[in-house]
Amino acid sequence: MGHGHSHRATNGIDDEIRVGTTARTVLLASLGVALLLTLVGLVVWWPAGDAIDRAVKSGGEAAQFAAPGVTFPSGEVVAVAPRCPGDGLPDNSGCSTLSVAIEGEDDPVVVPVLPDVLDSGIGKGDRVELQRTPTPEAQDGEEVSYSYFATERNGTLAWLAVAFVAVVLSIARLRGLFALVGLAFGGGVVWWWLLPALLDGAPGVGVALTSAAAIMFVVLYTTHGVSLRTSVALAGTLVGIVLTAGIGVIAIGDALLTGISDESGLIVAQFGALDFQALLGCAMVIVGLGVLNDVTITQASAVWELRAASPEASRGEVFAGAMRIGRDHIASTIYTIVFAYVGTALILLMLLRVYDRPLLDLLSTEQLAEEVVRTLVTSIGLVLAVPVTTGLAALIASPRPGHGAHAGTAPPE
Repeated sequence: MGHGHSHRATNGIDDEIRVGTTARTVLLASLGVALLLTLVGLVVWWPAGDAIDRAVKSGGEAAQFAAPGVTFPSGEVVAVAPRCPGDGLPDNSGCSTLSVAIEGEDDPVVVPVLPDVLDSGIGKGDRVELQRTPTPEAQDGEEVSYSYFATERNGTLAWLAVAFVAVVLSIARLRGLFALVGLAFGGGVVWWWLLPALLDGAPGVGVALTSAAAIMFVVLYTTHGVSLRTSVALAGTLVGIVLTAGIGVIAIGDALLTGISDESGLIVAQFGALDFQALLGCAMVIVGLGVLNDVTITQASAVWELRAASPEASRGEVFAGAMRIGRDHIASTIYTIVFAYVGTALILLMLLRVYDRPLLDLLSTEQLAEEVVRTLVTSIGLVLAVPVTTGLAALIASPRPGHGAHAGTAPPE
């Protein structure tokens, strides 16, 4: 009798599930083909770094963050001048300024700041980053001017990261550790493969599918263990990724979205013309990965639990029971997606809210239409992944023979 492989926290349920040989073979063969295609994509679109090298080495100035000679020293705030009256903009009276002690400078450097910097609560002892710019008449960099660039927030980011890791490990324990490893791997794929490949001009949707599949192969098996249950969730996730990519390409073309944002001009200046519609399609695939993974592993686990509890139930009964769980999950997950987009686009929505035009007219604007299409495409792919994963799991987890009228015909062994 066939059965699933071990799973880290299954309480032996995988060993209780009967798996038909044919269904298992088809599943694993399909995942093998998907893995092969993923590896081919990684090799074919492996970023040579030509575009980045040209910008950094050959183009020089195009990839520089600031003009030649400009540096960004850090210093400690030793005094904060009161906010200027009226609109709060710095003037010659010395208001709305920070006095910053920089290593190598005898006296503190006084730099003007905008009101929002003071309103953030900055005070004595905080650290800031300044922009040090040689003046046009400077000789050998002796004459320079300073301006405020940013407030250093590394301390806050560090303790939040430590708190996040501590909470995950204390509650999720070993499973949380594997999840963090998978998260680190996914971030590495995005930073060292996906972004350079896109900058080299590789097709956006192809790169998105390849990177998403590579991440899911590692993340799912690392986090949830090597088992047929995880393999079913992986298969459902890959189907959802492909559906999201396909629907996204159709929707972007039909809506005539350009994919161009405020940052697009900077990218074009450094790396030349890129297919921003394809980049938008890539973003749609990547943005839905986490939620898609969540629903597929939940549905696979739901089928496994139902099958373990009712080994005599037919596949249809198990599918129906798991779909009742899936419908509740779909409802809550859609809220998550929609409100996540609302949060990221809050300033844009506030701006659109004050315009004296009907909301339906504003929906056709590039910025809002892009967010609406992104939300709907991701949600459609998510919803479709639920019955796909549930159906695959119900086919894999077979009824046991000889358990009543609903057992059905067991697959051949």
